[in-house]
Amino acid sequence: MTPFVIAQADATGLPGPQLLPSMWQTTGALLVVLALLGAVVWLLRRGVMAHRKSGALAVETALPLGERRSLAIVTVEGRRLLIGLAPGQVSLVTELQPPSFEQSLSRATGEAERT
Repeated sequence: MTPFVIAQADATGLPGPQLLPSMWQTTGALLVVLALLGAVVWLLRRGVMAHRKSGALAVETALPLGERRSLAIVTVEGRRLLIGLAPGQVSLVTELQPPSFEQSLSRATGEAERT
């Protein structure tokens, strides 16, 4: 008898059910399910990231103004637009110019608040 086989003897002296092969089957099935779950998550992230990189349409930020009204900055095919949203209406407020590198750097370092 090998140490990898676990068996029980009943009153008749015959071996009972083997528990170890059942554990291996359960562990194997669990690993297969986890691998499938990981593959699905990977495929979903890959699809979402590919969609984000297309740059067709993205909402950068939104500011609620109350009464179901808000302002939003959206990027559409490389253009940044400030739009106003109300029930049943979308209005273009203005097209925003991309900030220069110096403006972005000063905003990131906080120099604009000090001066």
